[in-house]
Amino acid sequence: MRNLLCVFLLGITASLLIVSGPLAALEVPSYGDALVDATIGEATNLIPALASDVSSTSITGNIYRGLIKYDENLQLIPDLAESWEISEDQLTITFKLKKNIVWEDGVPFTSADCLFTWQLMSDPQTPTPYGEDFTQIQEALTPDEHTFVVTYKRTLAQALNIWGFSIMPRHLLEGVNLDESPLARRPVGNGPFRMESWEVGQRVTLAASTSYEKGRPPLDNLITLYIPDMSTQMMELRIGNLDMMTLTPDQWEEAQADLQITEAYNFFKYLAFAYTYLGFNNEDPRLSDLRVRRAINYAINKEEIVEGVLLGLGQVANGPFKPDMWANNTNVKPYPYDPAKARALLAEAGWTDINNDGYVEKDGQRFVLTIITNQGNKSREMCALIIQARLKEVGIEVKIRVLEWAAMTKEYLDKHDFEACIMGWTIPLDPDLFDVFNSTKVNHGELNFISYKNPEVDELIDTARFSLDRTVRKAALDRIQEIFYEDVPYVFLYVPDSLLLINKRFVGPRTSPIGVGFNLEEWYVPEALQVHRSTMTQ
Repeated sequence: MRNLLCVFLLGITASLLIVSGPLAALEVPSYGDALVDATIGEATNLIPALASDVSSTSITGNIYRGLIKYDENLQLIPDLAESWEISEDQLTITFKLKKNIVWEDGVPFTSADCLFTWQLMSDPQTPTPYGEDFTQIQEALTPDEHTFVVTYKRTLAQALNIWGFSIMPRHLLEGVNLDESPLARRPVGNGPFRMESWEVGQRVTLAASTSYEKGRPPLDNLITLYIPDMSTQMMELRIGNLDMMTLTPDQWEEAQADLQITEAYNFFKYLAFAYTYLGFNNEDPRLSDLRVRRAINYAINKEEIVEGVLLGLGQVANGPFKPDMWANNTNVKPYPYDPAKARALLAEAGWTDINNDGYVEKDGQRFVLTIITNQGNKSREMCALIIQARLKEVGIEVKIRVLEWAAMTKEYLDKHDFEACIMGWTIPLDPDLFDVFNSTKVNHGELNFISYKNPEVDELIDTARFSLDRTVRKAALDRIQEIFYEDVPYVFLYVPDSLLLINKRFVGPRTSPIGVGFNLEEWYVPEALQVHRSTMTQ
């Protein structure tokens, strides 16, 4: 959930399916050209504290930076910091900051920005979903402009890697109402790219930063087009208007058989750091009944979804982790498809087909469930249709509402004004379930919008968060997955394969344990193959 990396960069056990291209890497990169991709949901806010959706964090991740970051092998390395030391008791981290970094407006980056970021993120008045880890800091000090010291109240597993979160500019945000700051649309960072323009409803254009201390990236621009329909995105790819695109499974199969595409694009496939789920609003009196949630889980055929929706390009999920993560409890299996068990549980909860019309009723009311999901995600829409058909078999009428992304998050999820939703989460590289499942994170705009509350889960989340012993953390996370099996806060549906195309004219894309794109600031296009005119302004 945190924007350590742009979402499209995440992946593991990656395999490059088509690696052949017309070019070998050149010793000296060429400058110019642009990388054009697309998003189905327009960004909502580009202040890192408030950016909680994929479209926003994929932009801020190229503009802002943290003190540290993950390298291609999932190891933490310096970014804005040049080094750090951890005290013997594991409570204090001393960061030494780089001295030649400036914000895009020319103001020097100093430890005061780090202190301000901590103060902002730990302030209960800041409407951020990411603040909890920062509240675990007891004291933060700035001995000098290039030294930042944080001391935690107790040991915290995330103590170091939370500083991969974007540091924000004190001189532009201190004392400002974040909801009214121009940085929501015109961010000012110190990363490899800067904001060039945001044409609302059309595109966001980033330009290479000429003040980036490592030297400006070779690509002049990163351009993200707002195209809410995946079929339209595919059409734009075919005619050469997109350089990179994440495909749906059916588009992947289609693209592999298309000579025009295979000649122009490299194909990347890897198991995503993400999962898709059917979430229940636990404030709904029908769905607060555990028997009903279990019945729905039994009624859904997850294997059918993986095969029918993903065309086998993914795996059934058994919880909130990837199957190959150390945190995953392999002893917890997905609910089997058992419509008879589902009908029995519904009957036990008082839902029966009284008038033999094929639908269950209780107190004279038919069980009608409305599922919302976001526009432009064909896989989720197809999931909804399959779930609709399977729930009809056990007597539940399902209505499907496909909503524009921003409207869905702001008007329905944030306000808890929904019955069920099909959504997905990006899985953190180091697991932390606090923001999504802790019972204190149910307020407006926070990520536990299903209002799930379980005191034992809260305690176990704390155990996993505040222990440095992986054995202890593993035991706590294993138990949480067992509870999730019993409680069914979500129906965990699947972990998809990431299916990515990148135009072959780009030199630099390669796979690693972290996926594709970790070295984006190094990508370039040989001058003879450049096609996009620069939009850079000085």
